[in-house]
Amino acid sequence: MPLRVIGGEMGGRVLKGPPKQGVRPTSDRVREAVFEMLAAHGAGLTSVLDLYSGTGAMGIEALSRGAEHCDFVEADQRTSAIIKENLKLTELAARARVLPMPVARAVARLEGPYTLVVADPPYEYDRAERELTEVIERGLVAPEGTVVVEHSKRREWPETLAGRPRLLTRRYGDTCVTMYR
Repeated sequence: MPLRVIGGEMGGRVLKGPPKQGVRPTSDRVREAVFEMLAAHGAGLTSVLDLYSGTGAMGIEALSRGAEHCDFVEADQRTSAIIKENLKLTELAARARVLPMPVARAVARLEGPYTLVVADPPYEYDRAERELTEVIERGLVAPEGTVVVEHSKRREWPETLAGRPRLLTRRYGDTCVTMYR
């Protein structure tokens, strides 16, 4: 099944998939559920940060649904090129910036505050919690901002992340989504 934008002005547009094995795009079902949860909790979509972006599907979904700007951070150069192609395909490139580097290096170049941070680190990556804590502690998340982490069902995320309480965790097969505010 092709990767596509679910809702908003670019809903239905087909996106390019990952350039290599091991990149696991967020499924349509999970993306739709995340944006329904965000709407239900009144999360702002003004300025978005998409960490460990992969194909960029989460950030592009936010842009399609009205976000003014999205910064994408993806360490793999080939995958970063796919994000740029997907932004062109959806005509959203003018409202986005792609940083082709690891999150740890990108933190110093980010210009928050972001009203929404979405993070989909590789399931076996053990530094994501520390890197997200740094993003929050540096003031890159707006005081009323929301942080959404997609992770394996085998890994529990903490009750609080850099002082932000966990609002909910939902499971979709092997994938869990945890939201902080």
